Amino acid sequence: MADWSAFRTLNVQLLGISANHQFSQKSLADSLKLPYPLLSDFPDLKATRSYGVLHPSGVFAERAFFLIDTEGIVRGKWYGEPYDVFSTEPLLEAVRKVAGKP
Repeated sequence: MADWSAFRTLNVQLLGISANHQFSQKSLADSLKLPYPLLSDFPDLKATRSYGVLHPSGVFAERAFFLIDTEGIVRGKWYGEPYDVFSTEPLLEAVRKVAGKP
């Protein structure tokens, strides 16, 4: 994520999660040198179902971003296409708003 430092400045914890096995997640995170953890929701897909992003096939999660505040309240949701590059600016803008920073 190109804007990682902007999220760190705002004291934001980023996490990735998918329906893939934890070993796949580790391989992907290592290959991309991601500065944040990728979590596995395999095999039960509880988080994927809870957030309403389970693909109709029941096999994988739709691509989505959620902004959750320190009280556990979802403050924003963004959905993307599987291979689209997602601009982080809308997410950063929402984080700044929740954090009360311009």
